[in-house]
Formats: sequence, structure tokens, C-alpha cells
Amino acid sequence: MEIRLAHETDIDGWMMLVEQVRDAFPGLETAEAMAEHRATVLNFIPNSSAVCAEEEGRILGALLFSKENSMLCFLAVNPACRRQHIAQKLVHFMLLRMEKGKDITVTTYREGDPNGAAARAFYKNVGFSEGRLTEEFGCPVQEFILKRPAAGQK
Repeated sequence: MEIRLAHETDIDGWMMLVEQVRDAFPGLETAEAMAEHRATVLNFIPNSSAVCAEEEGRILGALLFSKENSMLCFLAVNPACRRQHIAQKLVHFMLLRMEKGKDITVTTYREGDPNGAAARAFYKNVGFSEGRLTEEFGCPVQEFILKRPAAGQK
């Protein structure tokens, strides 16, 4: 398996993965929303802000991030490939490309929502801590923050 920056030629495989997990993501319920996600991915690719885990031509994991906003925007792994540390490898790849010393945020379901149990545990496991409660796509979510030391600090 290879973790790498996504290319435009990956878009169909990326969207096949998103189709498998879309029920777990608020805002991907409709065909229009899926088309919007596709366009978003195609916008992130030229900025080197789309990462994929690929094996034998299949996209097993996908991650979008914003350097400007210090944000992990989207992270998904093929359900059949979970528990293989793919998400952790994607996040590590992203961190190497983010500005050192800037905290990174991500949002996921709030505590108590069964849809978010695995994501919340994962983010805590890789060092994120709970932040403010908010809403996205009409869904109650919680921000998680990864505190990062300034360049030169440990």
C-alpha cells in the first residue's frame, strides 16, 4: 500500500470509496452533495491537499486538508480495510505537509452519537483533544484540536 498525494486520475476510485462511507458523513446524502464533494476533491488536488492510500489501483483511504486553515477536512477508510493503521498513516502524511507550530482542527460527531464513536477514539489516539461544540451541515459536531509545538520545540 502506498500513501501519496492524489492525482486527478484517482477521482473515480476516490468517489467509489466515498460512496461506501457516505452514510457516516453529514452533507453527503444527495447526488448533488456527492457531485460537490467530487468538485472539492478536484480543487484540493492541485494544491497538494488531497492524500490517498492506494493499493493495486484501489483507493483504500482518502484525506483532504487545508494548509491555510490548519484543518483536516475529510478522512475516510474503506470499511473492509479498517484496523490496518491506514487512517493513522494518512494523518502522518498530512502532518508532514502542515505548517509546524500551528494547531490543527477537525470536526466529528459529538460524544454519545454512535456514528462518531470510532472517529472520536481515533482522533484522541493520534493526539487530538476535544474542543468546542458546533454544527456542520445541520448536524451537531465537536471540534477536535491537535496542539503542535512551535518549530524547534518538542
